[in-house]
Amino acid sequence: MAFLHLEHTPETTQVCQTLNLILPDPGRMKGIPVRERKVLYLLHGLSDNGSAWQRFTNIETLANDYGLVVVMPSVGRSFYTDLPNGQKYYSYIVDELPQYLADVFDLKPSRENTLLAGLSMGGYGAFKVGLAYPERFSAVASFSGVLSLAGFNPHVVSEARAKEFGLIFGDLDQLNGSENDPAVWLQRAAAHPQDLPYLYVACGRQDDLYPMSKMYAAACQSAGIQVEYFEADGHHDWYFWNDQIERFLKLVLGERP
Repeated sequence: MAFLHLEHTPETTQVCQTLNLILPDPGRMKGIPVRERKVLYLLHGLSDNGSAWQRFTNIETLANDYGLVVVMPSVGRSFYTDLPNGQKYYSYIVDELPQYLADVFDLKPSRENTLLAGLSMGGYGAFKVGLAYPERFSAVASFSGVLSLAGFNPHVVSEARAKEFGLIFGDLDQLNGSENDPAVWLQRAAAHPQDLPYLYVACGRQDDLYPMSKMYAAACQSAGIQVEYFEADGHHDWYFWNDQIERFLKLVLGERP
């Protein structure tokens, strides 16, 4: 297995940031070129970076067992959004990063070979990207995801948090109904449910984000969008997310070889 820690400066963000990749052992590749391997994009949470999945879960073992290429970008505290200051983290994830991987590593997976998952802020990012570009992914997962804008109300959160969210999203009073609203993604996806990837939502019952995950899954089902929903005892922590990445891969890829 090869682990690559890269630093590059995307045009979309204009700042040097890290990118972590896992490549399975050649024996696990079974002669299949990298460009034809299954690729898993893993998105990190608000307080982490692209190294967190590798530090706190068994993703290396899973990648090797399944012969997966794993891509773990870093986007700071951006919520996978094009920021008002001009740093375009959403554009980086959906446009520049895939092109960079194609140019540098000849990594050009088909839809059937492309998976996307994230935790917390990354769960928000995964559904934001996955529902906007359903033609790119065969499966998308949100673990303890931020799937509601209730926590961004400037009249409810602290002044410091409202200021930070304002730097990320702009005018928070205009956030509902915007491109950054998970409810908007759902409404648009409901127009073509047959085109959507397999969707997976999971959250621990002791997690503060549990109610929003449960409500979002129910809203998807009410809109005619099929979603696999899972809940269990668990907190907003790596014990739960480590279990969930393994469960998600088992659901979409089958038992580990």
